[in-house]
Amino acid sequence: MSAPASPADLYRHSLRLLLDKNIPAWVDLWAEDGLMEFPFAPRGRPERLDGKEAVAAYMRDYPDHIELHDFPALRIHLTTDPETIVVEMRGVGRLVQTGAPFDMTYIAVVTVRDGHITSYRDYWNPLAVPETGTDFTGSSR
Repeated sequence: MSAPASPADLYRHSLRLLLDKNIPAWVDLWAEDGLMEFPFAPRGRPERLDGKEAVAAYMRDYPDHIELHDFPALRIHLTTDPETIVVEMRGVGRLVQTGAPFDMTYIAVVTVRDGHITSYRDYWNPLAVPETGTDFTGSSR
């Protein structure tokens, strides 16, 4: 598949890949030097992932922890920078280990250059996670 034409299209495609549990294809959307940041990361969790390899390692076991069903209420806001979007959404599904519902609200600031994600700041709420024992990716804490 050729790269989607806009940051919004690429982001929508990335969500489809997550729903399909296709983490390798999701990681392929990243630039080699892409940066993923978690400004509200709790102590002991990564605040920054430098490079595609670090993102891949972080996301590798995602489907083993969270089974996503949908991203309702997806809103993509364009910015004055045509390469950057602001995304509001919910991720809903279930925790694989317990079967408990998963419902997390996200705000992300995403920059795409040359068809690849170069920056992804993920403002997820770590206070919503203690009862699940998982972080953004579903990785055990």
